[in-house]
Amino acid sequence: MSKQTAKKSDTSSTIALNKKSRHDYSLEERFEAGLVLEGWEAKSLRAGRVQMRDAYVIVKSGEAWVIGLLISPLQTASTHITPDAQRSRKLLLRREELNKLIGAVERKGYTVVPTAMYWKKGRAKMEVALAKGKQAHDKRATEKDRDWGREKQRLMRGKSAK
Repeated sequence: MSKQTAKKSDTSSTIALNKKSRHDYSLEERFEAGLVLEGWEAKSLRAGRVQMRDAYVIVKSGEAWVIGLLISPLQTASTHITPDAQRSRKLLLRREELNKLIGAVERKGYTVVPTAMYWKKGRAKMEVALAKGKQAHDKRATEKDRDWGREKQRLMRGKSAK
């Protein structure tokens, strides 16, 4: 096999982003986790049939589970299985990462939210983050800062064009 055929021209390895999590929470520490998937789920991920909007992570009995992640089955899914689109899926994390998540959730009142899904070396990975919920006034302040940043860029572009 030559080097050219060995390399794929995969421009983006991102499967899905959870933009709502950045709006509703202030994200602090991020972790990369593997996912336990069935065969039909991996095929659906490759087709981009996933929705993370209502997904959240719970930690129970020393394991992390993602709940509410919607992976729509393909029409060509096998006939001998019955796909469950919203089943709970186990997250694969290292023990020290799990201990950190458990401590933050139970003692400090954090929430664990999924922020992104992507491919890494042919395996589906999920980025989860420790997050604190934002109040309504925090969301408005964030939006105001973002709008001011855009306006500042417009002003700077206008000055440099003269």
